[in-house]
Amino acid sequence: MKIYHKYLLLLLPLLAFTSKSDSSKLIADKRISTVTYAMNHPMHAWEGVCKDVNSVIVYDKATKTIQQVAVSIKVDAFNSGNANRDSHAMEVLESLKFPKVTFVSSKIKSLSDMLTVEGNLNFHGISKPITIVASREDFINKLVIEGKFDVSLTDFKVERPSLFGLKTDDIFNVKFKLIFNL
Repeated sequence: MKIYHKYLLLLLPLLAFTSKSDSSKLIADKRISTVTYAMNHPMHAWEGVCKDVNSVIVYDKATKTIQQVAVSIKVDAFNSGNANRDSHAMEVLESLKFPKVTFVSSKIKSLSDMLTVEGNLNFHGISKPITIVASREDFINKLVIEGKFDVSLTDFKVERPSLFGLKTDDIFNVKFKLIFNL
């Protein structure tokens, strides 16, 4: 639990404080929130799942809008179901040098149940602007945000993993499901 609070403390300064009294910070429920990556190799495809997602949003209760979002994930928290593959991924991603992947929003547009979130993705020590399209579903006591986006390994200077002399695709897909208690 102590480590969980450490990462949340790192996330909170990333969010701009708002003067609206109806705004509050909501923390994603780590028991049920996930981030999954999917990669392809000419011989097979696989996914790795992270169930240790640290995310916080600034939520305006009066307007029911999300004003800001921040996410931080440890690179070594992903599990593909294959220990050798995960170990090799930690080597390729230089997880000791770059232990986290983070995203911090700079602008959020909401249209009905769809969100367009602009922000910076920091991966492998490089920060790049990205736009993520996500859906939101409101329940009585929960807010669920789901989406996906693609990442290029070469854009973040990550050497593409290889097996039998064949490299993985450069692009891999990231999908997420963040659940916040209202």
